[in-house]
Amino acid sequence: MSPAFTPRRLVLAAALALGALPGAYAQSLQELYDTARGYDATYLAARALADSAQYKADQTHALRRPNVGAALSYGRTTNETPVSETTNRGPSASLNARQSLFNRGNDATISQADLGVDAAKADLAIAEQDLIVRVATAYFDVLAAQDALTTAQASTKAISEQLASAKRNFEVGTATITDTREAQARYDLATAQELAAENDLLTKRIALDQLVGRSGVQPKPLAVPVALPPVAPADVNAWVSQAEASPPVRKARVGYEVAQLETTKARAGHLPTVELSGSVGQGRTIGQSQQGPTQTINYRGDTSQSSVGITLNLPLFAGFSVQNRVKETLLLEEQSRNNLDAARRSATQAARTAYFGTQSLQARVKALEAAESSSQVALDATQLGYKVGVRVNLDVLNAQTQLYSTRRDLARARYDVLLNILRLRQTAGQLSPADVAAVNSLLAK
Repeated sequence: MSPAFTPRRLVLAAALALGALPGAYAQSLQELYDTARGYDATYLAARALADSAQYKADQTHALRRPNVGAALSYGRTTNETPVSETTNRGPSASLNARQSLFNRGNDATISQADLGVDAAKADLAIAEQDLIVRVATAYFDVLAAQDALTTAQASTKAISEQLASAKRNFEVGTATITDTREAQARYDLATAQELAAENDLLTKRIALDQLVGRSGVQPKPLAVPVALPPVAPADVNAWVSQAEASPPVRKARVGYEVAQLETTKARAGHLPTVELSGSVGQGRTIGQSQQGPTQTINYRGDTSQSSVGITLNLPLFAGFSVQNRVKETLLLEEQSRNNLDAARRSATQAARTAYFGTQSLQARVKALEAAESSSQVALDATQLGYKVGVRVNLDVLNAQTQLYSTRRDLARARYDVLLNILRLRQTAGQLSPADVAAVNSLLAK
C-alpha cells in the first residue's frame, strides 16, 4: 500500500476532517476566550475562591461588633441550713451582650483579613492573565500546525511532481537513475513529515477543544497582508518599572504585610484587653421556705436582674510563650520580605526576557520575510536551470525544501511575536481582555 493511503493516515485525515463538518465554523480568538472564561475549571475555581475572600473577611470583622445572646432556662434550687430549708423553682430568661473596647490582637487579625481580600484579587488577576495566555497559545498552536501541514502537503505534491518528471526523463534517457532515487527518497521523507504534521495538528486541536469546551474548533488565520504591532513602549526600563505592579509582586507584598501584622498580634500578647458587658434578665419564682419544724412560708412572684460593667484583662506571665512567639514571627516576617524581593527580581527578569525576546522575534520575522522572497526567486531560477539542463533534480528539490521550510518558520515566528507581546504585558501586570481584542483585530474577518 502506498504511504499516501496507509490506515493511520486515513484515520488522521478523518479526524482532521471533523473540523470541516457542517456544525464547525471559523471562530475568533475573542470568541474562544469568552467561551473559556465560562468553561475553564482552573479559572472558575480561582474566581470562586476570590469571591469567597470577602465573606471570610466579613466574618473577621465580627470581632469589632457586639456579641449578643439570649438564654432560657427552667430550674429548681434548694438551700438547706441547720435551721431552715428553702426551695425555689421557675423559668427565667436573660439577654447578654459584649462589646470589645480595646484588643490590639483583634485589630491586627481584621487587618490581615482585609489584606486577604487583596491577595485573592491578585490570585484572580493571575488566573485571568494565565487564561488569556493559555487560550492564545492553544489558538496559535493550531494555526501553526495548520500552516506546517499545508507546507508539508505542498512540499509532498511538488516533490511527487519532481519524482514523476525524473522517472519520465530516465525512461527517455535524459536523466540518470540517481535522479529518480533521490526524488523517491525525498518523496518518502516528505510523506513521513506530512504524517507527523497531521498528527501534530490533531493533537493541537484536541488541546484547544478541551480548553474552550467545544469540538471542531476552527481558528481564524491572520489577515493578509500580515501587519504585526510594534512593542510599545519601546523601552525595556518602562516595562521593568511596570512589573512592580504585577499580580505576583502584589501578592508577595500582601504576604509581607500580613507577616508584619502577625508580629503585631504576637506582641499584643503583652497588652491588656478591655471589654464592655451587660445583661438583663426576667424570671418567675415559686418557692417554699421551711422555718423550724412547724412554720412553712410559700411565695411566688416575678424577678428581674440587670448588670453592666467593664472588664480589664491584663496578662502577667504566660511561660515565655509570648516572647517566643514574637521571635518566631520576626523570622517569618524576614522570610516574607525575602519572598517579596524574589518576586520583584523574578518579575524584572521576566519583563526583560520577554521584551528582548519579542524584539528578537520581530527581527526574525523581517529576516524570514526576506528569506521567503529570496527562496522563491532561487526556486524559480533553479527550475529554469533544470529545464535547460544546467541544474540537476536534486538542486530543485533542495530549493523547494528551503522555500517551504522558510514559509513554515515565518508563520510560526509571527505567532510567536503575538504570544510574546501578550507574555510581556503579563509580566508587567498589564495584560487584560482588551489585549485579546487587539490581537483579535489582526485576524481575518
